[in-house]
Amino acid sequence: MFALYQLTLLAGILLLPLALVMRKAGITLPVHRAVSRANETYEEVDTDTTS
Repeated sequence: MFALYQLTLLAGILLLPLALVMRKAGITLPVHRAVSRANETYEEVDTDTTS
């Protein structure tokens, strides 16, 4: 699960320049939802394994 979390963050970082250009054009990408969901899932798994 950690690898998926890291890949999601990497995708967000790599898409940042595109997102900035698109934002100037008035279009937004919902990448924050994917990162938030991956973060929540990672924290749930991490909490389960440390308990």
